Amino acid sequence: MMMMMTESMTTEMQTCMNACMECHKICLETMTYCMSKGGRYMDMGMMSIMRDCSEMCMMCTNMMMSGSEFMERTCMLCAEMCDRCAAACETISDDSKMRDCAAACRRCAETCRSMQMARA
Repeated sequence: MMMMMTESMTTEMQTCMNACMECHKICLETMTYCMSKGGRYMDMGMMSIMRDCSEMCMMCTNMMMSGSEFMERTCMLCAEMCDRCAAACETISDDSKMRDCAAACRRCAETCRSMQMARA
């Protein structure tokens, strides 16, 4: 993966990118886990938001790496989707894998929101 490290790559951006990449990875792993479990884990709404969240986190990372003018709006949408995904994962709260996914989503949402604050 090619990193565009410039002077404008702030600590906030690094933190956010790391959280996005982690969330992307955990969402994909959790989807695979859910498919292996079946039953209540195969809720289509939850699977759908996990896929969307994973995609959005990757897009958000790419926008930050390229220094896109759409980066801030992408981060805000990413935060919203991460919150939605966390809430979906939390519906199966008796499973540590689902709780881990929710926690990664919450962390990502928080760092994406801090990107907005850093620019304000």
